[in-house]
Amino acid sequence: MSMESDSRATARIHLWSLSEDVLVEENGVQGQHVVITKWGETKIDATNRLVVESLRRMSLGPVSLANVLAHSDRDGVDGEHGSWASVRKVLDLLGGSVVRSLGLSDGESPLLSAVPVARNAALSLPEVRHQRGLRLSRFAAMRSHEGELLLESPLAQYDVLLHKPLAMQVVASLVGISSIAEVASALRAEPGVVADIVSYLVGTGVVLVGDHAETRRKPTFAEDQDPTLLRWSHHELLFHVRSRMGRYGGPSGAVFPHADRFPSPNLVKALRTGQRLPLYRPEIDTLAATDPSLTSVLENAQLCTELTDRALTSEQVGELLYRAARIRSVSSSAAGTDARYDVSDRPYLSSHGLYELELYVALHNCAGLPRGIYHYDPAGHALTMVNDSMAELDELLDGARVAARTTIWPPMLITMTARIARSSWMYGGIGYSLTLEHVGALQQTLCLVANAMGLAACAPAIDPGDVMDTALRLDIPAEVGVGEFIVG
Repeated sequence: MSMESDSRATARIHLWSLSEDVLVEENGVQGQHVVITKWGETKIDATNRLVVESLRRMSLGPVSLANVLAHSDRDGVDGEHGSWASVRKVLDLLGGSVVRSLGLSDGESPLLSAVPVARNAALSLPEVRHQRGLRLSRFAAMRSHEGELLLESPLAQYDVLLHKPLAMQVVASLVGISSIAEVASALRAEPGVVADIVSYLVGTGVVLVGDHAETRRKPTFAEDQDPTLLRWSHHELLFHVRSRMGRYGGPSGAVFPHADRFPSPNLVKALRTGQRLPLYRPEIDTLAATDPSLTSVLENAQLCTELTDRALTSEQVGELLYRAARIRSVSSSAAGTDARYDVSDRPYLSSHGLYELELYVALHNCAGLPRGIYHYDPAGHALTMVNDSMAELDELLDGARVAARTTIWPPMLITMTARIARSSWMYGGIGYSLTLEHVGALQQTLCLVANAMGLAACAPAIDPGDVMDTALRLDIPAEVGVGEFIVG
């Protein structure tokens, strides 16, 4: 691939730069530089003056490497150490940190930039025939990012930043099937410029090139026939990719991304005002002596297929929540940083002791406890009424009944919510992904405890929508519903 487009009516320039988080430094070893990126460190031969100069200029912003090469030839940096091949070899090593941009010869900001989000990102710019059918990938999405439009796809190794209106208009023109010739005509734009924009969009994978067959009038696209991709929705695949560091450029892991701006959210949610019901507390020593063994529970644990109309007791409700979800102890942690925060110990697993989950209990048929919707206080082991509307309670129970494929309302429905700030404060981009893992851990613990107690248990797949948000009086999006559990 040449470094510059052919000279046409409007000259295009291919530009290269390093991601803003990249550092190029001398590493103290004679004849070596080190490039520090979010993916790791790469050692570079410092005797290659062209490579070092290229990286230096790229760290300052988008640059035409053809100009760097021309200046190096003029300055006498040639031969083995002055070749484009030696520069390209280093750029391939740094693929996950090399930004590619398309500019015009007017010297203004680029039309667009391809920003890598994968360690081994590699961009090849294809030449697309002007009559070929094109279309945006159904996985592609646009959003605002630092005052510009960002085009992303979970299948792509690059995000595409659209700097200029023309690039945005070309993307918008490809919502339906179109071609370079048709887009250029509709936008009254130079076909060569549109072709280069399309080349970047196709090269990054956010735009598809159709397969024209003589027997078909309309092009087909491989993505629409791929049996693997057909099983993924856009939002589920995007969520998966953006919650894994391997294909995401944002903060991830225990890096305290917001510790400098926000304190750690409270360990437990502030108690609601409303009727408060202290719950029964079982004797753990007695349970340890009389419970079936863990192996027995694991081997015989079942999820119910049908509930009976027999009521739960207040003791059973208290024992289940006490054994599965209470706070056993509280401590303070710093995790090697200056930012301190409270952690707790509870019976189910939660990364770093953050415990962002809240439990709401919808009671229908429990002897000794009135019908209603309650919030569970894991510190005080008590229920607080948050909603006494029988109509909203019935609506919640109806959804649970249908999801559990049972014919009667469950005696107790537990809804799990998440205070997202509690986990994202530490874990950034993977915070919500961890929350879903914690839901599974809590559901498993509830199931094992319920079975040990001789109760029926079910983890239904419910989509309660706005019903749950209003019934639980949630402050969206600070607190969101993430899971349910039925006990009978």
